[in-house]
Amino acid sequence: MTKDAMEERRSALEDEFFHKQDQAKLEAMKGKLEAQATKEELRKVSGMTDDAVLDKLVSLGLTAKTVAALSLVPLIAVAWADGSIQDNERDAILHGAAGKGLEQGSPGFTLLENWLAKRPDDGLFMAWELYIKSLTSQLNDEQTRLLKKQILNFSSLIAGSAGGFLGIGKVAGSEEKVLARIEAAFTK
Repeated sequence: MTKDAMEERRSALEDEFFHKQDQAKLEAMKGKLEAQATKEELRKVSGMTDDAVLDKLVSLGLTAKTVAALSLVPLIAVAWADGSIQDNERDAILHGAAGKGLEQGSPGFTLLENWLAKRPDDGLFMAWELYIKSLTSQLNDEQTRLLKKQILNFSSLIAGSAGGFLGIGKVAGSEEKVLARIEAAFTK
């Protein structure tokens, strides 16, 4: 191989190396920009201002189109508390989703279906807790009380739907623990 040929080969390898590095940098920058855009969209639709909470929601894959599903996380946590979701729990959660405007085929509904099919990591519930703390910091005491009451009532309905006579009345200890954790999320 001649000196010129070796020089051309070296130059081509350098060009390829730097091209790959540039591509990786561009992809990383694109990912950052997409995450930032998603964060800003979440900020607009949720009213959240806490960057740490918004970053956590983005890292969990939530977008402006799926944030409505976040309100159902306590119900998901209660339903999974005993290790599995019963059919009547699933039906009650899907009914609640319809009440939140999550339509079948929407990104939020698809996300909810995933949570019903496979138990989500505890990080999802922790993100919900951060979301509630951030949200209630922006509400007055009466608004916080009403929100807490609504979420606890719905969560208790899910907890009671799987036990007792004809699915009414009995709440398992594991579900009681999740209900207590939901209630604790509202303490300032």
